[in-house]
Amino acid sequence: MAMKALIKCNSKRYPRQRYEFRARIAKALAHPSRLLMLDALAEGEMCVCELTELVGADQSTVSKHLAVLKQAGIVEDRKDGVMTIYSLKTHCLSGMWKCIETVLKENLKEQQKALGE
Repeated sequence: MAMKALIKCNSKRYPRQRYEFRARIAKALAHPSRLLMLDALAEGEMCVCELTELVGADQSTVSKHLAVLKQAGIVEDRKDGVMTIYSLKTHCLSGMWKCIETVLKENLKEQQKALGE
């Protein structure tokens, strides 16, 4: 109990809006197609047509996914003639992916232990 009180006393309090902004970004990342697109964009710019082929969805669906990522401030776009080219706006996602992979590995270890493997 004393430990919990100590943590509470030492932790900073942030405005609720900070967590709402974080949630918006987390929600933008919460779709497999968006994660696939972000992995591809980490290697360089891509047009919507390339991302559409990569994801295997129609262009309007991919465009909606990209709009969510853009609204969250994760990707940006530019026009090249009639084509829209997308790129990562920030390149800090690799650290987050490493963290997620670590959690997945730890969860797998626990599941294997539970199954007696």
